[in-house]
Amino acid sequence: MSYKNTFIKVSPDCPVTSSVVPQYKTSNKPIHVIQYELLSRYPYRYTHEQLLFEIHIRHKNIPADELETNRQQIWDALFSKSHACLRASQLPKKYGFGVHYDAEGRIAIYGMETPEYERFIQAGDEITLLNGMRSRRE
Repeated sequence: MSYKNTFIKVSPDCPVTSSVVPQYKTSNKPIHVIQYELLSRYPYRYTHEQLLFEIHIRHKNIPADELETNRQQIWDALFSKSHACLRASQLPKKYGFGVHYDAEGRIAIYGMETPEYERFIQAGDEITLLNGMRSRRE
């Protein structure tokens, strides 16, 4: 699923009051860390599908030569099953980042304490506002 002109707000039960850069302690980066790295370094570069694919190849450490040879097969295998949208990401749920999809469906993240985040919240009818998913049921 890919959104356009949509802003995903920080989850109502997010435990932080300002954004926090995700950290990791294992040798293999967790998906939310890869999401953060890509979206903070390259805002509005990726659509949802492109982001999922880039995360997949980095998380699985797929070598460049295999990617070059089997790109379409890897893509097809990845998208043969459904994937959660970024409302379910740890970025809005735990780390305090809002997620913006522009008119072309390209994605950027904004810390909840930033003026840009507030500007999206105040945009009203110009943009669709969604909450990040809660971590717990209430």
